[in-house]
Amino acid sequence: MKKSRMSVSQVLGELLLTAGVVLLLFAFYESYWTNIESGQLQAQASEKLEEDWVNPRGRVQPQLGEAFARMYIPSFGGDYQFAIVEGTEDEDLLAGPGRYVESQMPGEKGNFAVAGHRVGKGAPFNDLGHLRTCDAIVVETRTQWITYRVLPINGEPADCLSPEQQAKLSGEYAGVVGRHITLPGDVAVINPVPGGDPAPADDGPVAASEGMITLTTCHPQFSNAERMIIHAMETEQLDKADNPRPAVLEES
Repeated sequence: MKKSRMSVSQVLGELLLTAGVVLLLFAFYESYWTNIESGQLQAQASEKLEEDWVNPRGRVQPQLGEAFARMYIPSFGGDYQFAIVEGTEDEDLLAGPGRYVESQMPGEKGNFAVAGHRVGKGAPFNDLGHLRTCDAIVVETRTQWITYRVLPINGEPADCLSPEQQAKLSGEYAGVVGRHITLPGDVAVINPVPGGDPAPADDGPVAASEGMITLTTCHPQFSNAERMIIHAMETEQLDKADNPRPAVLEES
């Protein structure tokens, strides 16, 4: 009996089919299974955060991987909240958004910079592209609620900022916009004044007059080619003792 031979096109078709199945399985793992794993780690981090707030240990600087604050974005819905952990290594970001350790802490003058995944691994920053000028980003610490407002994205007026802050958008913070796309190596976006000089030595003052929050994530989806950057300026600090739940959380 004469054996049949596979043509080159048939072999190529089989390889492409196999590659397609592998890619499909990888996409399923990234967008589904890692979300389950991250959800469990985020729940553990959030539970530990609550314990630490009830029984504070007196340590100001969190350890790597440890949750120390919680983030809310009211325009994403009332159920959007994530515990923020210290560090931006892969194992840190698997548990939730992570603070760049060289950046400032929430509520401080300078730039509180946070990285997060856009696809899979909990995808905390999947919807950053939907943020609008003046949308609120709220950070809860053990003692405070800190509200940041997204800076102008398409040149809209930033009526949510004070007149003094608006003036700084033409001065000290000129060129700092609410959302832009950049390359992964653009580390200046997490400087005390985004795009400005890096932070000075530990014993020197932070060269910034405003508190900022910067959120960074991959762009486009399923790619590490670029980074999406969100900048927002601090507009309010409230003590939790007098404000169990601030009105800003009800915005949509």
